[in-house]
Amino acid sequence: MKWIDVQDIAIELAERHPQQDPTQIRFTDLRDWVLALDGFDDDPDHCGERILEAIQQAWIDEVD
Repeated sequence: MKWIDVQDIAIELAERHPQQDPTQIRFTDLRDWVLALDGFDDDPDHCGERILEAIQQAWIDEVD
């Protein structure tokens, strides 16, 4: 997975952290969790606030 795989990342996060409310997560934690996902293989420095916002929104949509 790469940073641009927003939907796949959101699905993985929802499955891995079902107890977490994605509206309450800090971006620093979100970034760390994405980097820890199995199969994630992208440069950590290629992540910015816009990507994290997109992942967070996709995660919110996934759990709704």
